[in-house]
Amino acid sequence: QVQVVESGGGLVQTGGSLRLSCAASESTSNINSIGWHRQAPGKQRELVAGISMAGISNYADSVKGRFTISRESAKNRVYLQMNSLKPEDTAVYYCNVVLRGKIFGVWGQGTQVTVSS
Repeated sequence: QVQVVESGGGLVQTGGSLRLSCAASESTSNINSIGWHRQAPGKQRELVAGISMAGISNYADSVKGRFTISRESAKNRVYLQMNSLKPEDTAVYYCNVVLRGKIFGVWGQGTQVTVSS
């Protein structure tokens, strides 16, 4: 059974940067895609960025041009580089790993990102 662990969250000033990491205890050949989602208080959880193991990525309109998702296949790790951070980016960020042949993925515990204004 795959296990998912996020790290890299923290407190940063407006305009600053953070790099989130998602590690999966599963081989690349058994993973269909990995996505980053976020949830702020009182709001629905939303997709921020996703990447397939074939390297195809997608982003929410609100983060295009500021966030970049990338992967290291050898270590089954995905990163989310976040630049030009805004207070509106404040949320708990979750990693979701979807295995081949599955519809729903496995969630990590989440990592808090706080952007001060």
